[in-house]
Amino acid sequence: MQSFYIETLGCPKNQVDSDKLMGTLLDQGLVATQDPSDADVVVVNTCAFIEDARKESIDTLLALDEQRKKSSRLVVTGCMAERYGQELADALPEADQIAGFGVPIRLGRKPLGVTTELPSFDLLNLPRPPASAPWAYVKVAEGCDRNCGFCAIPSFRGPQRSRTVESILAEVDALGVHEIVLVAQDLASYGKDKPGELGAGSIVPLVRQVSQRVARTRLLYLYPSDLSDELIDTIINTGVPYFDLSLQHVSKPHLRRMRRWGDGARFLERIQRIRSLEPTATFRSNFIVGYPGETEDDHDELLDFVRQAQLDWCGFFAFSPEEGTHALGLPNRVDEGLMNTRLAELREIQDEITAARRDELIGERLEVLVDEPGIARSHREAPEIDGVIQVNESLQVGEFYSVEIEQAYGPDLIARAGSEQPLVMRAPNAL
Repeated sequence: MQSFYIETLGCPKNQVDSDKLMGTLLDQGLVATQDPSDADVVVVNTCAFIEDARKESIDTLLALDEQRKKSSRLVVTGCMAERYGQELADALPEADQIAGFGVPIRLGRKPLGVTTELPSFDLLNLPRPPASAPWAYVKVAEGCDRNCGFCAIPSFRGPQRSRTVESILAEVDALGVHEIVLVAQDLASYGKDKPGELGAGSIVPLVRQVSQRVARTRLLYLYPSDLSDELIDTIINTGVPYFDLSLQHVSKPHLRRMRRWGDGARFLERIQRIRSLEPTATFRSNFIVGYPGETEDDHDELLDFVRQAQLDWCGFFAFSPEEGTHALGLPNRVDEGLMNTRLAELREIQDEITAARRDELIGERLEVLVDEPGIARSHREAPEIDGVIQVNESLQVGEFYSVEIEQAYGPDLIARAGSEQPLVMRAPNAL
């Protein structure tokens, strides 16, 4: 019986793809292993979003090549395989197969030389095994129709392709978890590509139906232009008022250079309105620093916004010039040293804000879901990307508790021992 090992890099959407690859390999009679040196098939699901991600993917592949047994197959899949298939085949003799999206992984003896192949099945709609944690990502669409100046994703993920509601709900039911995290390249645009079947605004009824099945429904990656009043109310009503907003910058002229909508004043108004509706609302966003043409005035405007918005979680990333993007040919590149200075300034301010936001929770009682022994999350923490809440290791994994927060340690919170009270949490809209 052959075994396989999958290493996943990049975003939550890649994790969903890996889960579906796992389901396919299990259906073919293989067994999973946590040790790449024991595996007959070693799969690296790569990320190609920016240069640092590509470097990590290559480094990981080479490290696994050192660890694997000689008789195994080393397969490269994911975004790098799709975006740079032939280049990888030419440059990486260590790999036995470069498999783009939806390409079946070859088993058995290795052929002479690495090859690339065309997709032969729909990875988006493949079944996946039950979740191993009390939560799971569910990808509702693939691809993106937007034309952001810095992003190459549409060039290799293709245009948006929304799944049917029925297939999504069937996957939610099969996963058997308490928290579903809905993801897509452009989540709030779910259904726009199928006007006769779904249409614009379809994310709202989808969220409502998912929330009838699980205690927590969380949304990641929302474009601010699609954050309608109806969607805001729906998110709040799920009991998880967590808003992950894809802002990228706040200077209006700079956002137009990025081919993006909005400005800082609009963003602040939206955030303030949400907080007036739900004081416990939690916000996350990401910003690109050093996109071509970013002036000192643009940077100062972003600094002011960060101070005013008081976002709970925030990431700042250096601009990465990507092939096939509008930004690649733009003039007025920002010096790398200046870019790093701006990044450091923003991160210092945000670290203080995040710490203060966490300190405010000391003495509060929070409803938490235990993810693993000693580790839990409230609605304020998305899995894998935010801080966690440290709890008594005796608490049952997969169960909900009310705990009192005793300390804050950086981004993490520590619950007071003995304060735990078990909770019975049901889907908020369950009949």
